[in-house]
Amino acid sequence: MKVYDLHCDVLYKLAKAESPLSFEDSPLLQANKKRLEEGKVALQVFAVFVSEGFPKEKQFLEAVRQIEFFHTEIVGKHENVVAIYKWNQIETLKEGQIGAVLSLEGLDMIDGDIEKLKLLLSHGVKLVGPTWNGANAVADGSSEESGTGLTSFGEEVMELLNEQNIIIDVSHLSEKSFWDVLQKAKWLMASHSNAKTICNSARNLTDDQLRALIARNSPIHVVYYPHFINNSKNSVDILDLIKHINHIASLGGQHLIGLGSDFDGINEFVIGLEDASKTQNLVECLLENYTTEEVEEITSQNFGRFVSGISKEE
Repeated sequence: MKVYDLHCDVLYKLAKAESPLSFEDSPLLQANKKRLEEGKVALQVFAVFVSEGFPKEKQFLEAVRQIEFFHTEIVGKHENVVAIYKWNQIETLKEGQIGAVLSLEGLDMIDGDIEKLKLLLSHGVKLVGPTWNGANAVADGSSEESGTGLTSFGEEVMELLNEQNIIIDVSHLSEKSFWDVLQKAKWLMASHSNAKTICNSARNLTDDQLRALIARNSPIHVVYYPHFINNSKNSVDILDLIKHINHIASLGGQHLIGLGSDFDGINEFVIGLEDASKTQNLVECLLENYTTEEVEEITSQNFGRFVSGISKEE
């Protein structure tokens, strides 16, 4: 069964590697091409992520460098990996092809300069998370306690993203930022977040936040990081992850649930979900809890339906 995965950090891994890594089959990449193919991942979102510790004056160039890796190493060297610049391209993907989508995870690198954001977006970015865990010129992240929320510059950013029909990702926002963005965003989703009721982590979403996303028909994609699934167990299995899917479904969000692995951004794993090649293990467990039609919706169709609405305005 084909899968759409809304978040991985392959570009970050490629950029920080001391010696070149092969996207084709490097064992150091949890979401290399071979593993994506084995896991039947038909759409993969590749995030541009510049860590907070990276020298501030070099962050923008680092983001550009990761975008270059997307075009050269991910798409340029592999005929069956297709860059998605408009969402309706997903519908034309052939059997064996992988759609590749570019996203930004945090906007620290633009340093309050809207022209820098425009330049990054011009390279085909389809999804933007305003923050990572800390605060920046746009908004507060999930670990920030200042309570500032979305800034005035952040409102300018929202306007630009809305004009270009870019999806705004709430996964790393603080609660204040989340509610601020909810009021401003035209298209929004959580690309890799779980339910806080099931696992009390600052990176997870409260029931009120989940209900708000459901009310907006915004996708909610669960993440595979054990500490966001069950932080009271030494080992986490796929059934623990499915509890989050069940909970979101119980709130009325079954038609919005999807997957966002966070592969190559995590170093601890769900048993049976250690890399992208194991993705069908999750599908098999879902089939024990849901019908085939329901699982197909979770793995790809829910998100496909969402972006078909965006396609009408692109």
